[in-house]
Amino acid sequence: MSAPDLSQKICLVAGASRGVGRGLARALGEAGATVIVTARSSETGARTEMRPESIEDTARLVDAAGGRGHHYLCDHRSERATDAMMHWVLRRFGRIDVAACSVWGGNEGYDGERYPDGAGWGTPFWRRSAEPYLGFLEAGPVPALLLARAVAPAMVAARSGLIALVSFGTEDYLGDIFYDSAKAATNRLALAFARDLAPHGVTAVGLSPGFVATERARDLGQDGLATEGPLYAGRALAALAADPDVAARTGTVLHAADLARIYGFTDADGTQPERFRVGP
Repeated sequence: MSAPDLSQKICLVAGASRGVGRGLARALGEAGATVIVTARSSETGARTEMRPESIEDTARLVDAAGGRGHHYLCDHRSERATDAMMHWVLRRFGRIDVAACSVWGGNEGYDGERYPDGAGWGTPFWRRSAEPYLGFLEAGPVPALLLARAVAPAMVAARSGLIALVSFGTEDYLGDIFYDSAKAATNRLALAFARDLAPHGVTAVGLSPGFVATERARDLGQDGLATEGPLYAGRALAALAADPDVAARTGTVLHAADLARIYGFTDADGTQPERFRVGP
């Protein structure tokens, strides 16, 4: 299936320096969109965890894919920085059609076995300090709220728009109390945004990839366990952005694998991976 035509769309992907966010931006670029990519990591400044990836790299990938990439350095944990970013977008582009939040810093410092506080993945809650919990909320749900709050006025005024929050399906417990709670909070925000925005013609959804072969997964030696690449969720977002009936899906958490079968897109290797299942 060829990429949909998003050549007239102005899109924003927060948390796009690497991982799923980069996959979202690249897929929107494949569809010809104008894509503003934002994150904390820049080739001219600080980078999270001293990683090599940057928003400039992602913007160039958007260009190479056929879109028009623009970058903006932004710490999405800051309400002021997020609002300033949105003011810049509206001054430069005049509107925003699609806003996707793929900000996630909850795994920063995680070595594949333990978090910086020494707790392992899945440590029972009564054996774990509660102090890192706020950090997980600030690493995902809070940036999602701040981004939606910043973009909503322009979308409401235009009576159109799509907000997508990248999370993870929480139909089952994900195996770690802090991770599960943060993802569930993000999914609940998608539902709340949808209820508030539906009367104004704006759609909000959660978007759930599977186990993605991100740069971090590769560095931790976990890419062999991954079920899909970052482009899979990106093509799901592009398909949603091009669907004139996307409002029918508002408030739901959509799995990239399920959308692949509805819209007919594939992962980068031409396959359609099944939905990732947690547990046995």
